[in-house]
Amino acid sequence: MTDLARGATLVTATIITGLVAGLFYAYAISVMLGLNRTDDRTFVSAMRSINVAILNGWFLLAFLGAPVLTALAAVLALRAGTGAALLWIVAALALYAVVLIVTFAVNVPLNDQLEAAGSDHAMSLAAVRERFEARWVRWNVVRAVASTAAFGCLTWALVLFGQNSTSV
Repeated sequence: MTDLARGATLVTATIITGLVAGLFYAYAISVMLGLNRTDDRTFVSAMRSINVAILNGWFLLAFLGAPVLTALAAVLALRAGTGAALLWIVAALALYAVVLIVTFAVNVPLNDQLEAAGSDHAMSLAAVRERFEARWVRWNVVRAVASTAAFGCLTWALVLFGQNSTSV
């Protein structure tokens, strides 16, 4: 495989990992802080709407494409024998695995509970919010940190790739 193809894969993995990191960061520093200032009905309604809206092709392309392209970049680096960059790519993949695990083990089940409870009029909106908000926010910060660290690792892998590349 050419340096151009390896580099393009690594650049694309880095960009989409950065987009995912930015999404989780935006939730951590603005979306959830803003929703925290709303009443229970607005909070539950907004989060339910956001949870539906985010399940779109653009989000899924980035969210699932990041680990696929990072894994491909690792395989290509391994085949090319670029050890220094490979270590950083593998570190990024491990950090992104944390993002996936947290998302599927914590955030998605909380989103599902919010959806189910939001239609259950027997439970107060305050109770629904109480069971959701703090835990969701805490684990989203973990996703933001892990995805940002993965982005940093891929960025450094790009630097190393550039130093070892034989093409211009």
